Amino acid sequence: MGHLITLATCSLNQWALDFEGNLERILASIRIAKERGATMRVGPELEVPGYGCYDHFLEGDTELHSWEALQKILASDATVGIVCDIGMPVTHKSVTYNCRIICYDKKILFIRPKMWMANDGNYRELRYFTPWQKHHETEDHYLPRIIQQTTGQIKVPIGDAVISTLDTCIGVELCEELFTPASPHILMGLDGVEIFTNSSGSHHELRKLYRRVELIKEATLKTGGVYLYANQQGCDGDRLYYDGCPLIAVNGEIVAQGSQFSLDDVQVVSATIDIEDVRAHRKGKMSWGMQAAAARRYQRIEVDFALSGGELSILQSKKIAMFYHSPEEEIALGPACWLWDYLRRSRAQGFFIPLSGGIDSCATAVIVYSMCRLVVEKAKQGDKQVIADAKRIAGEPEDSTYIPTDAHEFSSRIFHTCYMGTQNSSLETRDRAKDLSAAIGSYHVDLNMDTLVTAVRTLFGFVTGHKPQFRAHGGSDAENLALQNIQARLRMVLAYLFAQLLPWVRGRTGGLLVLGSANVDESLRGYLTKYDCSSADINPIGGISKTDLKKFIAFAEEKFDLPVLHNFLAATPTAELEPITETYVQSDEADMGMTYEELSVFGRLRKVEKCGPYAMFTKLLHDWGDRLSPVQIAAKVKLFYFEYARNRHKMTTITPAYHAESYSPDDNRFDLRPFLYPSRFPWQFKKIDDVAATLPDRSTAVEGEKDK
Repeated sequence: MGHLITLATCSLNQWALDFEGNLERILASIRIAKERGATMRVGPELEVPGYGCYDHFLEGDTELHSWEALQKILASDATVGIVCDIGMPVTHKSVTYNCRIICYDKKILFIRPKMWMANDGNYRELRYFTPWQKHHETEDHYLPRIIQQTTGQIKVPIGDAVISTLDTCIGVELCEELFTPASPHILMGLDGVEIFTNSSGSHHELRKLYRRVELIKEATLKTGGVYLYANQQGCDGDRLYYDGCPLIAVNGEIVAQGSQFSLDDVQVVSATIDIEDVRAHRKGKMSWGMQAAAARRYQRIEVDFALSGGELSILQSKKIAMFYHSPEEEIALGPACWLWDYLRRSRAQGFFIPLSGGIDSCATAVIVYSMCRLVVEKAKQGDKQVIADAKRIAGEPEDSTYIPTDAHEFSSRIFHTCYMGTQNSSLETRDRAKDLSAAIGSYHVDLNMDTLVTAVRTLFGFVTGHKPQFRAHGGSDAENLALQNIQARLRMVLAYLFAQLLPWVRGRTGGLLVLGSANVDESLRGYLTKYDCSSADINPIGGISKTDLKKFIAFAEEKFDLPVLHNFLAATPTAELEPITETYVQSDEADMGMTYEELSVFGRLRKVEKCGPYAMFTKLLHDWGDRLSPVQIAAKVKLFYFEYARNRHKMTTITPAYHAESYSPDDNRFDLRPFLYPSRFPWQFKKIDDVAATLPDRSTAVEGEKDK
């Protein structure tokens, strides 16, 4: 035992442009850190304005208000006795950077700009910020007058440097910099930096946390050191849910972990470490020593302060086993937390969803129920913010003593469901919707909309002299599709009518948010009607595959004690938009010409592995060649790309959905591709056909199956 230091990192539920609320949460995190004896506090990326400001970062107001918020922090006693790492944009010599402001004792010590930007997938940082390109160099940054008047400082260093205290050395690494091949922590560690901070705005994707944690552990296993990881948490105003999980690692071992999904607006984790452990880890490794002796020197920003104290009775933090949620738990928690943030910040009175009796709307409803369970859990713990939000959303006056103590009861107040049946609907789906509503407590209405569908159909016949028929009644494919689509689109119209008026019917004010329930695979294939009931305000499952949704329903059946969910798992997915005959029952997978499992494979190859039609075909020859012939594989690939291409325009109007999958086809920022294609891909498909015709058939399928 040598030099014990208590360090704190945090996750904050920041909201884009909510400068007042963001400031309160920053100050609360610093206060909690100091109460725990921490001498250093690290916050998430761009925590002052919120990470998700997007093009608002191009406005001078955003930086102005960030400096105003920082001024309030520096004018208070918040930074007295503690080093604070705070994130905001800074314009230096007319260039705007994504920066960390290192403060101590009411003064700014140093400004560290981000050097490697996140600029793929959901991120477009190069649209707003310029990376700092003068590595190992600093310049003088002249502070705004509001800060000069508060701190008495005219200028501070800005650039690539490290902080030297009386007892250790601190280096800053920002989010994407951890993921780059030449991460700054390597060179900083070789130059004697012992404590690394990482302020992040990292979003949730299913099964993603493990990769992040392994990088953090590896960062300090090779070089030795303490790693403080802070992250944004919650819905910052868009499709992403930032999943928190602040961490502290020492020499490749996790010593503190926060929750990944939480309704807490402020979450602080702290650990007491012995800095001598870092030095011991580095000693005796001759190759490390030789590289360190030759390492390029960083400029040190010196501060007359020691992070360690003289108290030896403080207990040192021990290593812990990292906790990971299963994918099914991630679905139960991530979208639920996202929905709660969206609901309370939009100031709506609850949610509305058309229940079809199928898996997708069922999963969406169960996620809302999971949200209700989380709210009740936090309310029972006495969380004042959750109680206040729940009271307002439930329609209770401010002086009411109401506290949500039962998820079923709270659901009955804020969740509204409706079964919109037609002559093509089955009694089974109607009963499943009704039973699910009863199980989760939603306020449920049940209706038949045949008169509405008939009225539209009759109107068309009156105007044109032609009355369309279903295929089962002798109609053409065009008539059949149009009659299906009008049912779906009328459900969207009814959904918004009921969402606006159901609170009024129940003697309350305000409106409801309409939830969509199209999964990521249906969106990828375009197996949805444009402006149908998949068109909604937000969609919690739009980035989740059908396969994962089924696993989630099986998980929720047991975890939430909802035996009714078994009936949904056993049912065949169907849109129920065509008449049922003795020889025909509509089926989703038959309509699509491919299974949901195949769609997931197509989606990952197209987006994650960046395959065009021919590359996808060649990869699937290896993966599916033992059960399908080259010609069959070629046919599936061509069908997928044809349907994807001709339905791509639907992604330009798709409901904003929770982002959970790396192969999401969401047109907004994440999947930037055309929406008008040469949908038969003549060059690409011809090459596929030419190659498929020359390859041997390795499949084990029977001859009759090959001919299908």
